[in-house]
Amino acid sequence: MSDAMSDATSRPEILNRTRGGQDFGIIEKPLTPFERLYNQVWLRKSFIILVLIVAWEAYARHLDNPLLVPTFSETMTAWWGGMTSGVLPARVWTSLQVLALGFSTGVVLAAILTIAAITTRIGTDFLETMTAMLNPLPAIALLPLALIWFGLGIGSLVFVLVHSVLWAVALNTHAGFRGVSNTLRMVGRNYGLSGLGLVFRILIPAAFPSILAGLKIGWAFAWRTLIAAELVFGVASGKGGLGWYIFESKNQLDIPEVFAGLLTIIMIGLLVENVIFRTLENRTVRRWGMQN
Repeated sequence: MSDAMSDATSRPEILNRTRGGQDFGIIEKPLTPFERLYNQVWLRKSFIILVLIVAWEAYARHLDNPLLVPTFSETMTAWWGGMTSGVLPARVWTSLQVLALGFSTGVVLAAILTIAAITTRIGTDFLETMTAMLNPLPAIALLPLALIWFGLGIGSLVFVLVHSVLWAVALNTHAGFRGVSNTLRMVGRNYGLSGLGLVFRILIPAAFPSILAGLKIGWAFAWRTLIAAELVFGVASGKGGLGWYIFESKNQLDIPEVFAGLLTIIMIGLLVENVIFRTLENRTVRRWGMQN
């Protein structure tokens, strides 16, 4: 090897020139202050929200009709008043309690149905049939039946929430399981895994992006269904949630409070999406290199 290299350097027809770093141009370029700021996700999203707030305030001032669209400042005044008086936190807590109960129940039932579907043929047929039948059925359409079956209580709200969560989560989870490659399945079987062991150690981690998407969809469906049910249903067990707060404010023509209730719903949605689900996503699928 050394003789060949010496021959190559001694032969004049072979060009052998050492190049310095200046011959390769810029290898690493520092980011500008604007690029560093633009790379911050929270800053970009905050800018979008700020633009929407400015547009809201400008349109409301141009319209100049608080009964139609109050300004953002009036809405924030009503929101702060509701928070300091304790009325709005109590309504939020009531809604979140019902939501947690309905969402968790729906997720557990979806997990049971999906595991049965992925391990048995009859389970697959049952899940596909029930999903095709009930998934297109709006959860709020079941509210009259829920009132007849469970009465004026939390049970009726939990029933419609379970319906809104169950099929979305089960459908996405089952699709994620079916999308797992045969190579991963064979790896699990080579390690002696089968049944629930294969599901929990191979299928769930591999299908977790679809599972997480199903959880996001199920949460959104449940949150919307709960607010809509409270608007129609009113008070459950003597306690009203955010939907009832909006309904009462509308009856009193206190439109800033109506918008304050809607703004609270949006805030909770942003909090759940950008804190809870974002943290779960960063610690799972992004950490595992399954998403960019």
